[in-house]
Amino acid sequence: MRKLVALAFVLLPVLAAAQTPLTLDEAIAQGLANSHRLAELQARGEAAEYAAEGRHDALLPVVSLQGSYLRTNHVEEFAVITPGPSRQVVYPDIPDNYRTRLDLQWPIYTGGRTDALYRAATAERAAVGKDLDAARADLRLEITRAFYAVLTARDTEDVLRRSLDAAGAHLRDVRSRLASGLIPPNDVSSAEAQVSHERVLAVEASTLRGVAEADLQRLIGAEPGPIVLVDPKKADTSPFSNVTDGTAVADLIARALRSRPERQALEQRAASADFRAAAAASSRWPQVGVGSGFDYANPQTRNFPRTKEWATAWDASVNFTWTLWDGGRRGAETGEARANAAALRTRVGHFDREVTFEVRTRALELASSRQAVSAADDGVRAATEAERVVTQRYRAGVATATDVLDAQIARLQAELDRTRALANVRLAEARLERAVGQ
Repeated sequence: MRKLVALAFVLLPVLAAAQTPLTLDEAIAQGLANSHRLAELQARGEAAEYAAEGRHDALLPVVSLQGSYLRTNHVEEFAVITPGPSRQVVYPDIPDNYRTRLDLQWPIYTGGRTDALYRAATAERAAVGKDLDAARADLRLEITRAFYAVLTARDTEDVLRRSLDAAGAHLRDVRSRLASGLIPPNDVSSAEAQVSHERVLAVEASTLRGVAEADLQRLIGAEPGPIVLVDPKKADTSPFSNVTDGTAVADLIARALRSRPERQALEQRAASADFRAAAAASSRWPQVGVGSGFDYANPQTRNFPRTKEWATAWDASVNFTWTLWDGGRRGAETGEARANAAALRTRVGHFDREVTFEVRTRALELASSRQAVSAADDGVRAATEAERVVTQRYRAGVATATDVLDAQIARLQAELDRTRALANVRLAEARLERAVGQ
């Protein structure tokens, strides 16, 4: 008894968690929170942020504290005789040399190089942010696809289970009629074959449902186990109500070209390449910087004669550098950056064509899926009515068991077609939303 109570305490949290209904929005939020891919892109975004800050900080002065100790060999002192009974040491033997320095370096003019590199890093940071937005949109679409795949697999499994129950009931009825001598034995064999076929379909549907659940759990970062989903049941609330209209499709294409984060990332990277080209070309201008320092050393080398004592000194300078010839390095770096920018802008044009095709394709898929749902509804009604009529005729003795089996197969296929058509509508809406950039 105690073991059963302990087992219950262990299983209750698991069962409670397994029975928590999960909506599509909750699944998407959970997947966004647990995605390793998004975490990687966020880390890359932080790195790009630090890189931009580093480029900006290059405009500021650099202050450093330096210190050194130098041990030299002994040398003979050099001294001179001064008037009177005295001797002046000009170059003493000081093997221990200590030096400390507070140093400042400030590039005040770089020909625009520092500013161009900062703008390039800023553009790259924005591009990484757009990559993150695109990855989020892709993950939302993947979770939506997996979510509806699970619902469709479960609906398919339910349809096949009900069909298997109906086929089993029909088999029992056929066997009773055979025992009464009303039908030939081949009708029983046909019914048994139909039951076996539907049992195989049910096993396959169960396997597909398990695979779909595992895929969804992988995307949202959930632990393996039972999962309860809430069907959104979206029908008349779609934002794409008239996707067959040419003007509406054109508006969707224009919105996609404005909103797709992939396109914005390409534009930002092209701008970053342009700034890098400007930074490389700026080396043809002179570089000007200022420097300053405060020394505290023993001995102080700037004092004459040298003495073995601590003393201070300071300096200030303006540094001017102008590279007159670098063997073609500047031209090569500039050409490489400009070629990369041209390649990225070419990719933008290619992306525009692909987006236009994708939006048109997704709009056609959504329109055809909605028409398929209407046709599937009509098919289910017709197949259900045909099965009812054939079953009554069979019971009246004017129809064969084969006619009943054919009617059951037609009704089963109609229900499966309707289930797939409903799922296709939801997936087509999600794909169109992704293509538009929502």
